[in-house]
Amino acid sequence: MIDITISSKPLSVSQCYDYVHDQRAGGNALFVGTVRDQTQGKAVVRLDFEAYKPMAIKEMQKIADTMVERWSALKISIHHRTGTLELGDIAVIIAVCTPHRKASFDACQYAIDTLKETVPIWKKEYFEDGAVWVAAHP
Repeated sequence: MIDITISSKPLSVSQCYDYVHDQRAGGNALFVGTVRDQTQGKAVVRLDFEAYKPMAIKEMQKIADTMVERWSALKISIHHRTGTLELGDIAVIIAVCTPHRKASFDACQYAIDTLKETVPIWKKEYFEDGAVWVAAHP
């Protein structure tokens, strides 16, 4: 089972974890990406995220399908936030359960690394002296 969400509302770690919790699983892995207070030594004030939602969901589904195929993932939750995020806000959550622990770690790392490379999501970083659009997932 796969749960993919792109939302302008705050993301819930417990919702993602509860979704993937399964008694068949020996391993659960969870990645939570948050808005940090600096980029390359420059103070960040806030971020804006935008996504091309139809394509982003399609790409996230491909990631999840690969997790099932390669690591026998039983359940997967991938949530990404859009809109304005403040420092400390959650931007992305990836949760996965697999029969064995190593597979859950590997699948979760694959998911976040691939999401950064392939999913059409962009961010605008706001600093005290201006702002710049960057690929959220270069």
